[in-house]
Amino acid sequence: MDNLRIAWLIPSVELGAYWVPVLREFKKVFKNTIFYTGLVWPGFDASVPGADTIKLVGEMKSLEMTKTATGYDRRLMVVSPGIVNELIRFKPDLILAQAFSLWTLLALLLKPVFGWRFVIIYDGSSPNSDFRDNKFRTLVRKAIARYADAFVANSHGAKEYLIDALDAPSDRVFTRMYLVPDADALQQSIQNVTPPDTGLKRPIFLYVGRITARKGIKSLLDACAILQTQGYSEYTLLIVGEGDQREELEAFIKDRNLTNNVTWVGWVNYGSLGAYFQRADVFVFPTFEDIWGMVPLEAMVFGKPVLCSKWAGAAETIVEGENGYIFDPHDPQELASVMRRFLDNPELIQSMGEKSQQMVAQHSAKSASDSFVEVISFVYGDKK
Repeated sequence: MDNLRIAWLIPSVELGAYWVPVLREFKKVFKNTIFYTGLVWPGFDASVPGADTIKLVGEMKSLEMTKTATGYDRRLMVVSPGIVNELIRFKPDLILAQAFSLWTLLALLLKPVFGWRFVIIYDGSSPNSDFRDNKFRTLVRKAIARYADAFVANSHGAKEYLIDALDAPSDRVFTRMYLVPDADALQQSIQNVTPPDTGLKRPIFLYVGRITARKGIKSLLDACAILQTQGYSEYTLLIVGEGDQREELEAFIKDRNLTNNVTWVGWVNYGSLGAYFQRADVFVFPTFEDIWGMVPLEAMVFGKPVLCSKWAGAAETIVEGENGYIFDPHDPQELASVMRRFLDNPELIQSMGEKSQQMVAQHSAKSASDSFVEVISFVYGDKK
C-alpha cells in the first residue's frame, strides 16, 4: 500500500488552504502523491509541508452560464487538458477526483487504458451544484459514477445525492468528513495582525467569508436592524472578508443607523483568521447556499457557538441548542431571534462554545487523511 502512486484531481483550491494539513498527513502514508489543481489560494507557499505535493496544471477558469439571485451562479469550469500528459507521466495507481469536472471525465475515459483505480470525492449537496434539474448533466454524472471504484462524501447530503440521484452503490459510498479545519494553519501568521478592539461592544458576532449576495449578509444586517427596533444595541457585528456587495451593504448600514454596531475588517489571509475567531463570541453563517462551509467548523475549533443557515452543508455539525442554532436566512426575524438568545443569556456563549470545541475535536487533518487511506484500502482489498 505505501508504494502506491496517488493522484488528486482538484480543479480549484482558491480558498483551500485547509487542504495543506490533510495532505501533510496523507503523504506520511502515501509518499508518491501529487495533488493537481488549476487554481490556488492567495499567499500559497509550496515550501510548506503538505503544500509541496500541490502542482499547478494550466489555469482554471470559471465561465458564468446562468446567474442566480441568492445561490451559486451556474458555471462551466474550464480546466487544462494538460492533465492528461501529467497523468501519463506520473502513472498513478489510483486517482482521487473531485466531483464531475472535465478532469474527472478525462481520467475516467483513460482508466481502461492505464488501469488506475478511480475514487470520486464529493464535498456536499446543493441545488445549483447538483444540477438535479439538468437531465443531460445528470445523465453524464450517472455514467461517470457507474465506473467509479468508490466514493467519499464529505457530508450526509453529498451521500444522499450520490446514491439517490446518481445511483451510486450504497456500499461503495463512504461518508467521511474531510473538509476540516486546522487550528495551527489558522494561526500561523497571527502575529502579523491585531484585530480591532477599541469600542467593540460585546457580545461580538463574527462573520467570515466573501461579501457577496449568496452569503446572506444582507439578511444578517436585516436581523441587526430588527434588533435595533427591539432596543438591542449592546453588541458588535464584526465582518471579515471582501467582495462585490460591500458598497451596497455599507450604504444599508448607514441608512439603518447600524454604524455603531457593525465593524468592517476587509480581507484577512488564512493564517491570520485565528485572531478574529479568538476575539469573537458567536459565529454567524447566514449563507443562502453552500455545499459545505468551512468557517463554522473553524469557529468551533476556537470554542465558539455557531448560528448556521439551514442551507449550508455544515449545518450537519450543529446540534440545535447544544453548540448553536440553525435558522433560515430568508427569515431575518428568525435570525434576530437566535441572536437575541445570546444577548439575553450571555452565559450560553461559554457553555455552547465548549460544546462546539468538544464536537469538532474528533475531526482533524489526521482523521481526514485516515478516511482517504481507509477508502483506498477498501478499493484494493475489494479488488483482490
